[in-house]
Amino acid sequence: MADSRTYAGKFLRKINERVNWHSHFTLFILSLLVAFSMFYFVSDPEFTDTQNYVLFILFLSIALWVTEAIPPFAVGILIIGFLVFSIGNDEPENVKKYVQTWSDSVIWLFLGGFFLAEGMKKTGLDKDLLKLTIPKFGNKASVILLGLMMLTAVLSMLMSNTATTAMMIATITPILKTLGSKAALSKNLLIGIPAAASVGGMGTIIGSAPNAIVVGALEGIGIKISFLEWMLFGIPIALILILVFWYVLLKKNPIKTKTLQLEYLFNTAEERHTQKHALLHKRITLIILVSTLLLWLTSGFTGIPVAAVSAVPIVGLTMFSIIQSDEVRALPWDTLMLVAGGLALGLAVQEQGLAQYFVGLIPAAEINIYILYIAFGLLTVVFSNIMSNTATATIFIPIAISLIMSIDVNNTITLPLIIGLSASCALLLPVSTPPNAIAFSTGMLKQSDFRLGGIFIGLLGPAVVILWCILMVNMFY
Repeated sequence: MADSRTYAGKFLRKINERVNWHSHFTLFILSLLVAFSMFYFVSDPEFTDTQNYVLFILFLSIALWVTEAIPPFAVGILIIGFLVFSIGNDEPENVKKYVQTWSDSVIWLFLGGFFLAEGMKKTGLDKDLLKLTIPKFGNKASVILLGLMMLTAVLSMLMSNTATTAMMIATITPILKTLGSKAALSKNLLIGIPAAASVGGMGTIIGSAPNAIVVGALEGIGIKISFLEWMLFGIPIALILILVFWYVLLKKNPIKTKTLQLEYLFNTAEERHTQKHALLHKRITLIILVSTLLLWLTSGFTGIPVAAVSAVPIVGLTMFSIIQSDEVRALPWDTLMLVAGGLALGLAVQEQGLAQYFVGLIPAAEINIYILYIAFGLLTVVFSNIMSNTATATIFIPIAISLIMSIDVNNTITLPLIIGLSASCALLLPVSTPPNAIAFSTGMLKQSDFRLGGIFIGLLGPAVVILWCILMVNMFY
């Protein structure tokens, strides 16, 4: 009987792999057909061969990102490889810049963030932060919900929102088991935490990939945004959205459990032993974390580039053997591949004149600038719900920069910022963001449970982003 079950399991796995293989292959062929069709109808007879190549890879990338025929990071590699192969002979010198996106300052900034996040997770510093802050929330259930959402947002500014959500969901699992899936607090936690992780990523450049895309694109036209300057844009927006969404959650799902005791969450002998054993590494990691953040925040005063500061966690954490070779291999390199490919595509669209071409099709002189802000903000949210928010930012930002420069050359920063920040407001579907998917995987939520955050944050988010960006740019730029 056991042999029969083993054979049946292997047989079913083979069938599943074959079906998945055929499904992805079919979607890839469909993406190619869509790309060729769009290329045929949009391409202009006056385009050069190089422009046609870039236009085709733009449409193919969009189709692949939407259908997910191949993983998003693979699309990033495809973009760079295609650009080098297709236009390398015609522009051997210029094509180097598409490969050099791998060494862009944004990539190094992200890599430094990845090392910090891994160091915090490896030494348990992230859980120590939880232990330090959770008792401060008291025992009022509504305040605990707000505190956990705020803590999630802060952590997602330093770590990936995926890792933050996974850690927070694992931490609150005892609460979920105690209250049950039908309790209002359980539902509010499972909806609020992933929302806070996504929105909290607005706070820093390393908090979300679209933020890095914006900084990289603006740097390409001579506008530099420091780590601290970005925080002045992102953190207030994140705080406003989290506070309002917390209030909406309490109104939508009133919590009947008024008080809750959380002391039992971290009182295990195993964790106390781990703390004692890794105390030195924790202290070193904390010093490196604080030093890195201070250097990032003061880069405008010290003159040390934020990319160079990333050497502090990369060198420090590996030198003290806090992060080993295996952990380095396990870092989310796929995100860097996606960002590098996105930067290369945006650069190609911008430099080959395609962004200007598409902008020329829009009657820019007749469009009110504020209508443009609203349109791009909402479109960014819509597209980010059905495809990668990094991909959405990659496609929209070069076009937006060209468009805004044709309207108001003195204010090229506002529209890209609106796009980058609005990309973090896509929460409608379980697959819209990895944090949503993690919460959905608990089995305690239905797909319809995400509609509240998806619609509310999807509409309020761009509005708050637009108003705050306009205010900040008018005050400081």
